[in-house]
Amino acid sequence: MKVLVTCPPMLGLIEEFYPAFEKVGLQGVAANVTQVMKEEELIEVLPDYDGWIIGDDPATRRVFEAGISGKLKAAVKWGVGIDNVDFTACKDLNIPIINTPGVFGREVADVATTYLLGLARETYRIDREIRSNNAWPKPSGISLWNKTVALVGFGDIGRATAKRLLSCDLKVIAYDPYYKKDMTLNVEHAVWPNRLEEADFIVFTCPLTPDTQHMFNTKILDKLKPGVRIINVARGPIIDETALLRALDSGLVHSAALDVFEVEPLPKTSALRQHDRCIFGSHNGSNTVDAVRHVSHLAIEKIAGFLQNTL
Repeated sequence: MKVLVTCPPMLGLIEEFYPAFEKVGLQGVAANVTQVMKEEELIEVLPDYDGWIIGDDPATRRVFEAGISGKLKAAVKWGVGIDNVDFTACKDLNIPIINTPGVFGREVADVATTYLLGLARETYRIDREIRSNNAWPKPSGISLWNKTVALVGFGDIGRATAKRLLSCDLKVIAYDPYYKKDMTLNVEHAVWPNRLEEADFIVFTCPLTPDTQHMFNTKILDKLKPGVRIINVARGPIIDETALLRALDSGLVHSAALDVFEVEPLPKTSALRQHDRCIFGSHNGSNTVDAVRHVSHLAIEKIAGFLQNTL
């Protein structure tokens, strides 16, 4: 049985994983994709495969319906985020599917922390100025020991991020409707958007849901502390980029570090590019060799379990 792989981090090491597929009696097939496949492309190719390891592709009802019109029997969402996958459609169509939760907390938290430090001391900007303009800039940064972080999302990634930020002597206020106190982490809890006026940094690590989409919007701008710095390692649509640009243009927001965007890749015409103190990533927060190996083997194990049950 053949399994289509469309997840870019897994594809980057795909030669390593072919033996793992073969060991469980499957043939892994690498898709020709850089970031995501288009819906129409998936509708065309997916019926030829028994299983699918999904990246950030549009895994819609139409795609799954096309898949089961052919050979598709099961799917696994590689990684944690599931906002691009229609799980309801899978249930309706009797397609077994699961993701791989709780696997990237440390890796994404590392990136969130480096972004926060980069915004605080403008280290990325200094590097760019030296390389591109032969400059020798010395911007005054801000210390961390007397600053407060509004940490939005207190799941696996959020708790790992809190652990790192607390070690930097930052005060952390956690926002999560399912908040559970962790006795090992000295954080406070608040309901969004209460107490935002205290935050020197806002860090988003939450999943994208109808409740979190555009939770950073124009309505909250009057609650922000002037000079606040924004970090998003979650999903792009959590931030309304129109509101963020308005805040950056006015100076209300000092700078932002965005690993994710409303449209990916970031369009060449995006006005965000005009703000040189900002840091941009490529939706790559979880991508370490160690994590990719771990999650990919887990995904192969899960898809094999599903497909073996269909025999």
